[in-house]
Amino acid sequence: MKFRTAKLLRARRNARRRKQTTEKGVQALIIGLALVLLLLVGCSYRMVPNETKIEYGTTETDAKNSKLQEKKFITQTWKWKQ
Repeated sequence: MKFRTAKLLRARRNARRRKQTTEKGVQALIIGLALVLLLLVGCSYRMVPNETKIEYGTTETDAKNSKLQEKKFITQTWKWKQ
């Protein structure tokens, strides 16, 4: 009687281990497939410049110094394109 109980408990423990291993394998497979899908979708798009603005000019003098200050700006926006 003692030995049958020990065998049953051992069989249950082994079944639980197999189930946990299977669940981890399925989770790893799902994550891997999601990454592959994300990479494949990302490869079909590319970034291209949408709009470029260049600003150049001078500002009025400050009270602290009598020099003209120059402003130089380049602004660029991007968009996704297939």
